[in-house]
Amino acid sequence: MKLLEELVSIRSAASDESKMAEFIKDYVTSNSSNWKVQPKIVSGNGFQDCVILVFGDPRTAIYAHIDSIGFSTGYDKELIKVGGPRLIDGMQLVGSDSQGEIETELMLIESVDGEISIQYVFDREIDRGTLLTFKPDYRETDEYIQSPYLDNRLGVWNALKVSETLENGAIVFSTYEEHGGNSVGFCANYLLKTFGVRQSLISDITWVTHGVVHGGGVAVSMRDQGLPRRSYLNKIIGLARESGIPFQLEVESAGGSDGGVLQKSDLPIDWCFIGAAEDNVHTPDEKVFKVDIEGMVALYEYLMAKL
Repeated sequence: MKLLEELVSIRSAASDESKMAEFIKDYVTSNSSNWKVQPKIVSGNGFQDCVILVFGDPRTAIYAHIDSIGFSTGYDKELIKVGGPRLIDGMQLVGSDSQGEIETELMLIESVDGEISIQYVFDREIDRGTLLTFKPDYRETDEYIQSPYLDNRLGVWNALKVSETLENGAIVFSTYEEHGGNSVGFCANYLLKTFGVRQSLISDITWVTHGVVHGGGVAVSMRDQGLPRRSYLNKIIGLARESGIPFQLEVESAGGSDGGVLQKSDLPIDWCFIGAAEDNVHTPDEKVFKVDIEGMVALYEYLMAKL
């Protein structure tokens, strides 16, 4: 899992994904000679910081967002949320500004009227607008992995592992998912117009709930805030059962992903969210069990060959 640990260490807050995009391109260039099919890399002008890999004759695309939650510095040591991080007093944050590297601490301050403000503790004022992210803290046991940003470095890792055996398909490493969505529309439009790709899988990490548990297999989401087209969803579930790979069905009323952005677009793209479940969501202590990670890779490999 050394690759996952490396992915976790890269700062890639929503709107600032360029370092992650460059890492992915370098990784693919360095390693794809050992893959079953060497993909075409699509990036650059017109794609912002997204990276698309095209293998053979693609019918289905995997979407994995490369951004993370975090904070922006405001005025007077104020912190403003990027996406939806949980607020924990004393949380360690890192970043850099014009004066150098930063390692700071989040502080929650309650006013006399009960309102909570978010500030940083540092020996100087950090440049306005500086992006700060959770300090890397990767931990691994025989049973599980615990780290900041398993959402969605684990989804990115899954896509790169599937790349090793993928013969026909596309992978979209997308941006801005944690802060409103941005890029899947133009990436999907490119794949639709260039290759006729109308099917997608969302490689992301979901939540442990009373209905989705650690060790229950990868979660196939029947719905969250978005609602996949039922005939496509039924096809996915049928193939999952046929595969014999352990999985569990998720039915939630909230939450969103790149799939929701696709659903709100004007493109006829089917989507289904499939991902391992994590505890301690949007904190530095996200936790996923290895058996569910293994099932995630196996099911993606099976589906990409069959869809």
